Amino acid sequence: MCIRDRIIPSCKTAALNAGLTKDEINKLLDIAKQAAERGGASLMNNYGRIKTINCKGTAGDLVTNADIECEKLIIEYLEKETPYISILAEESGYKSKDGELKWCIDPLDGTTNYAHGYPFFATSIGLIWNSNPILGAISVPSLNEIYYASPEHGSFCNGEKINVTDTNSLSDSLLVTGFAYDRREVLDNNYSEFCWLTHRTHGVRRGGAAAVDLAFVASGKVDGFWERGLAKWDMAAGVPLVEMAGGIVSNYPSGDFDLNNGRILACNPEIQNELIKELGKIKPLTPNSYGGK
Repeated sequence: MCIRDRIIPSCKTAALNAGLTKDEINKLLDIAKQAAERGGASLMNNYGRIKTINCKGTAGDLVTNADIECEKLIIEYLEKETPYISILAEESGYKSKDGELKWCIDPLDGTTNYAHGYPFFATSIGLIWNSNPILGAISVPSLNEIYYASPEHGSFCNGEKINVTDTNSLSDSLLVTGFAYDRREVLDNNYSEFCWLTHRTHGVRRGGAAAVDLAFVASGKVDGFWERGLAKWDMAAGVPLVEMAGGIVSNYPSGDFDLNNGRILACNPEIQNELIKELGKIKPLTPNSYGGK
């Protein structure tokens, strides 16, 4: 039995604890897919035709009219289909309902990419129970790809089953990461991790959209992903994707995954221990080494 066969995905436990039946999971996954596809279509309609770009406060944390319009239509759809489920959305905040089920919506993950015309962005729709991801769908419209996963289905892209890689050595792996908006204000900004792992792998990519990064881990395009400073809507849909594709999701440099703390390590099980070991060795760079304060 291989390592991935011994792993019980946390999304399965969350679905069980939420009391969801197989039919309910199937219905909710279809709703998540429809919401993500509608969001992706809205983004492509506005792509290259942005009317407004504003900064939300932290340098680089942008919002466009496309974010707002996309989120509005997704919320309208979800409220119509599942009026009993709470909604947490990046731009409009939290709409509470009875119960512990909650949709986590990122209408445009990769806003900075989108605003600059860089075609790497997504709409991400995740369902969580008591802060534990259950299922999700991620539309990457510039690639015409829709990723989705649930405990009852496994992980798929455009109707085809996907799996994480079986790369068994960190030195043979390709990784992806990102840098949080607070990178100018904190020493724990992931710069040193990026440098350290670039020298110990085939390379480290920086895509600029965490949901897409997680989808790419699930589909075997990259072997692993780590990042800090993320929000719930950045991760909620991608966690089930990785888990149901045979991957493993945790905190880093150690500990169980916690949707609330903003840190994630997602990879194939074969390289997890080696990746955790390397991440545990790393110390932050001094600000003067990269022109910081």
